[in-house]
Amino acid sequence: MNAPATTSLSLDGFARALAEACVQVPVALGPAGLARELARIAPQYAFREVLARGGWYRLGGVVDAQGRHVADDIERWAQEALAVRDDDLAALAADCAARGLRATRLTGKTHYWVARGGDGAADFVQLEIEELQEVVCHALCADGEVPAGIEDLIDPRDACPGNQAALGVPFYTLRRVTDIADFLAGMRAQKPEPQPIHRFLEAWEKSSAGHATEFSNHWVVAVREHLDRYRQPVRGATPVAAVNGEPPRFAGGHGARGLDLAGALQRFDRQVGYPLAWFFHMLTTKSVPHAVATAVVEDYQGGFRYLPERDVQVVRDWLHRPYGF
Repeated sequence: MNAPATTSLSLDGFARALAEACVQVPVALGPAGLARELARIAPQYAFREVLARGGWYRLGGVVDAQGRHVADDIERWAQEALAVRDDDLAALAADCAARGLRATRLTGKTHYWVARGGDGAADFVQLEIEELQEVVCHALCADGEVPAGIEDLIDPRDACPGNQAALGVPFYTLRRVTDIADFLAGMRAQKPEPQPIHRFLEAWEKSSAGHATEFSNHWVVAVREHLDRYRQPVRGATPVAAVNGEPPRFAGGHGARGLDLAGALQRFDRQVGYPLAWFFHMLTTKSVPHAVATAVVEDYQGGFRYLPERDVQVVRDWLHRPYGF
């Protein structure tokens, strides 16, 4: 894999400038508004949005019966409110009910933007820009019922109604800027043995997919980092298909072989937009059964060869040393 080529962009300085820009860009302007700011801040990179993922939330704050903010951080508020009541949940519940307090949530959508920085599959900069909106959620002990614990107070299961009242307009905030090649190089430094994400990218570069299109046109990388018990950073990464809307469907029947299997694989690849897409989705979205890999190689060995040799070798390598996400 080629060395990162994104070093001409100072990611720290870029992240600071982008974080400030996100505060200024109205969500109503849509991707075009963010694109203009990105072109202004980093004109040497052609950033484009490839994926938007919603349906998640974070805990918000607390509002009173009139919708006025009592606190911006419900977890801190609950801990402090409980402490001043000598950890008496019943007293806190009664006070919440009397004041008509409600919790809020930040409903979110993550927008993934990418810009190529070199010739390797991993040579791109990835932005995670969040679109957030605060909404009024559940009442805090509206009927005076005492919660079992602080978690049941601040984030009970199935607590929020379907139609949530919004508090203010949606807004953008920067979550993360990642030089993917640099991040993956850091993972290699932790463990000499290639991890699944490294093997996935190497398979892409060896296959027809890597010769037909850029990795970042079709994938983003979900990165994570935490400290272990020795306070050393531990990194992880998972490829995520940049599919907006319904995922592709594999139409091959159970046990399909020969012409039937070849046709099903070709139809799947056409849906996704590049060759050998079925293999990469087999490892990630699980759209394709693992048994298909075995069937493809057995067909090849039997003289029915509907894949290029380099793609068959990629499948063989996986069968010899399977991995997944």
